[in-house]
Amino acid sequence: MTAPDEWELLEERTEYETGWYDGGYDLLEQPDGTEKRYYWATLPAAVVVVARIDGSVLADAAGGADTGDGDAGAGTDEDRLLFVEQYRPTIRETHLELPAGIVEDGESYTQAATRELEEETGFRPTSTALLQEYAVATGVLRHDRAIVYAEGLEPGERELDSNEFLEVTTIPVSEALERARERPTNDATLSGLLLAKEDGLI
Repeated sequence: MTAPDEWELLEERTEYETGWYDGGYDLLEQPDGTEKRYYWATLPAAVVVVARIDGSVLADAAGGADTGDGDAGAGTDEDRLLFVEQYRPTIRETHLELPAGIVEDGESYTQAATRELEEETGFRPTSTALLQEYAVATGVLRHDRAIVYAEGLEPGERELDSNEFLEVTTIPVSEALERARERPTNDATLSGLLLAKEDGLI
C-alpha cells in the first residue's frame, strides 16, 4: 500500500465554479515518478434521512397537515418510512428517494436532517441519531455524506426550494428496502436503508 507522502502535489487548479460545486484537478507526481492529472469536483456535505413515522400520526396528518402526498394517510397503524419521488434532470429519471439535502454552514448532520425533513415532507422529528458519515465516489468527488435516523415525527411546515418538485410518499417499514431496490434506484437511498437495517432500526 502506498503512503500519502509517496505522492507529491505539483499543482492544484480550480477550472470552474458554480453555485452548486467547483471542479478542477490536482497534478501529482505518482510513486513511480510519472505525472498525472486527477480531476475532481467539490460539493458541500449532505445528509440523508431515514425517517420512521407512526401509522396513527400519519392518519392524523392526512386530515390536517399538507404532506403533498396521495397515500400519506393510508388507513393503517403500521409504521412506515417517508420517501420523496422526484424527477432528476441530470439522469432524466424519476426516483424514489429518502429525504436528503445539503448541510448548511454551522449545522450538524442531525440539525440538517431535522430541517431538511420538515422542509421536504412537512414532518419534524423529535429524535435523531447519526448512523454513519462517509466519503462518496472518492475517485472523482470531494464530498461527504451522512445517514441520520429520525423518529417521533410530528406534523410541521413544508417549505420547498425553488428547484424542488417533490411528492411525499410512505412505504411500510417491512417493504421499504425491497421497494427501494426496484429500478431505477440510487446509492443514497440504498445506503441509508441498509445501514438502518444493519443497526436494527428497520
